[in-house]
Amino acid sequence: MRMVFALVLAVGLALAGAAVYMAQGYINKTETALQQELKIKAKTGGLVEVFVVNKLKNYGDPLTKNDVQMIYWPKNTIPEGAFLDPALMFPEDAKNQPRYVLRQMEKYEPILAVKVTNPGEQAGLNGAIEKGMRAFAIKVEAADFLQPGDRVDIYWTGSVQGVEGEMTRLIETTMKIIAVDRNDKGGAAAGEIQNRTMTVAASPEQVGRLAQAQATGRLVMALVGNGDEIASGQVEVDTKAMLGIEAALPAAQEAETKVCTIKQRSGDTITEIPIPCTN
Repeated sequence: MRMVFALVLAVGLALAGAAVYMAQGYINKTETALQQELKIKAKTGGLVEVFVVNKLKNYGDPLTKNDVQMIYWPKNTIPEGAFLDPALMFPEDAKNQPRYVLRQMEKYEPILAVKVTNPGEQAGLNGAIEKGMRAFAIKVEAADFLQPGDRVDIYWTGSVQGVEGEMTRLIETTMKIIAVDRNDKGGAAAGEIQNRTMTVAASPEQVGRLAQAQATGRLVMALVGNGDEIASGQVEVDTKAMLGIEAALPAAQEAETKVCTIKQRSGDTITEIPIPCTN
């Protein structure tokens, strides 16, 4: 009887030890996972849900509830103007009034207030034009990589009465593009120069110059780099200047500048006396 009791006691102690060992292992794993989670939370500030688009959305597209979803995003890196509250994304008093996209958004890109209109407000150029400026559409030779928001210099090429051949001149600098046509490019390679219609923000005086330039010649745009605040000086080039060819003096002018002389000796003194040139 004593042996049976001792055997039961030994088995019980073994089971208790195994249970304690397993419990300690589980607690250690839980503690490690908790510490890792606390470290991640300290770095990210935690996760919050933000609205993103669930498909590619282009300028002018309507934005409905079917076009968005909420995903978790690190709190420390939430972009300014992101929508976190469904009541702000789709207000109850504007159920049948969709927002419209003002800037292209890729799939799973956060929706920002600057990228969409207010509910029911149509996408247009009014919001992109500053006070005192005008939107002016011009047909130019432009590269495919130019996009709204870029700043460009505009060059005019044409002929001027009384001047031989064509010339190119810089007529406007650092103008802001606010819209680009979305016509089918027909498989054009990226960056290819082609005729396109672009809309720029311009003052009334600039509109007048651009309208005149467009009516009398060809326009081309050159991209200005980000942060480049240095205004370009006057740029004017013609074919001869481009090739470094100096204009020859007219024959009449050359004859006027030529001086002919004869030498006359008087004793030991030789004097050069100017005479009319015969040749």
